[in-house]
Amino acid sequence: MPRNRREEILLAALDVFGERGYTGASIAAVADRVGLSQQGVLHYFPSKDRLLAEVLRLRDERGLDVIALGNSGGTITLDTISAIIDYNRERRGIVQSFTVLSAESVLDDHPAAGFFRDRYSESRAWMADIVRAECGSDLPGGVTPEQAAPLLLAVMDGLQQQWLLSPDDIDMPGLFRAFLALLRANVAPPAAGEPDGGA
Repeated sequence: MPRNRREEILLAALDVFGERGYTGASIAAVADRVGLSQQGVLHYFPSKDRLLAEVLRLRDERGLDVIALGNSGGTITLDTISAIIDYNRERRGIVQSFTVLSAESVLDDHPAAGFFRDRYSESRAWMADIVRAECGSDLPGGVTPEQAAPLLLAVMDGLQQQWLLSPDDIDMPGLFRAFLALLRANVAPPAAGEPDGGA
């Protein structure tokens, strides 16, 4: 449940942006969802762009809170990312909003273009570090961790889009784990008595 009025507006905006995209959404539609006037919403968020920025920040916070569900100690691993994908099956609205807004952000002068450009750049960097730490630099097919990182992101985003269209046919977590198995094909299993860092 929302903790306060501001969060209630953000959650409503998340739904509206997910349903209509940024261009098709309006402050009036968000206001209607929470029983406020447009001025009431603008009291908390002075512009549609500002509202979008806060919605994207909230979406990322909600996306990473799954880390606390396991015993990861706050460390992001490939298995943590897999757990996030599993968790996302219960949060269709958040997945939908991300998919719509990230696709829409490629349009000229879209207010979220910078956010997604930076987000993908940062994600590629830390994901390459995770792949190198867990799988080494000798990946199947001669792929480098820097090449594997955008491929992982492409698999994640592509699976989400296909799942949104055909949820009964697409097993996001299972297919992502299958892709991880391809990356881990050259990784030696842990010796007896050593902890297993994989799934």
